Amino acid sequence: MNVQNAFSLNAEAYEQVNIIQKRVVDELLSRITDRPECLLDIGCGSGGVYRALKWQPACFVGMDFAEGMLSRHPKADNVTLLKRDFNTQDAFKDLDTFAFDRIISSSALQWADDLDAVLANIATLNAPVSLAIFTANTFKTLYQTANLPPLLRSKEETVRLLEKHFQGNIEVLEYTLTFSSVREMFRYMKQSGVGAGRNVLGYKAMKQLMQTYPLEYLEYEIVLMHEKG
Repeated sequence: MNVQNAFSLNAEAYEQVNIIQKRVVDELLSRITDRPECLLDIGCGSGGVYRALKWQPACFVGMDFAEGMLSRHPKADNVTLLKRDFNTQDAFKDLDTFAFDRIISSSALQWADDLDAVLANIATLNAPVSLAIFTANTFKTLYQTANLPPLLRSKEETVRLLEKHFQGNIEVLEYTLTFSSVREMFRYMKQSGVGAGRNVLGYKAMKQLMQTYPLEYLEYEIVLMHEKG
């Protein structure tokens, strides 16, 4: 199953279990001290950023490649939703027709095929950014226990690419999420979107991992970049 289909199929469950993603949105928005009138949300999903706004912008543009997610995003006269894949050059081709006051992306850009290229495209829009990107230390112990390489980029690479394209404050957020059982933990992972539907273990290997995973919680690490307006 590809990433796009995984997010579409799990759209309803994602809204119910994206605990860490909601916390990251709150952290990201808390650093925006003004009230930008025109926002672009890259990887907007089902509308987590829009729902969390403390003000009503005149213009809100949400971009996502998963139809199932976009169908659940709030609709309003000030909202424009674009079904686009930020991995493609075409996704950015006419966005300069908007005068964005800020560009936001929360918990999406870790899935960029070429993060350097995507950040370069974002930079061409000439607006301050607030970006939150999960790193390889997310689920670190799980991947170590399974003897698998992490799916995501390292903190160091993520920071290097952000500093290449933007000038702002960079923070590293770390969270843990505790579960009553390992089975509940794995069910959460499947639905939450952080694994993006990437089935890297077979049934036997997954069963063994559930028996040997040493923690009762999952780890998360997020790099946050915020530019002043």
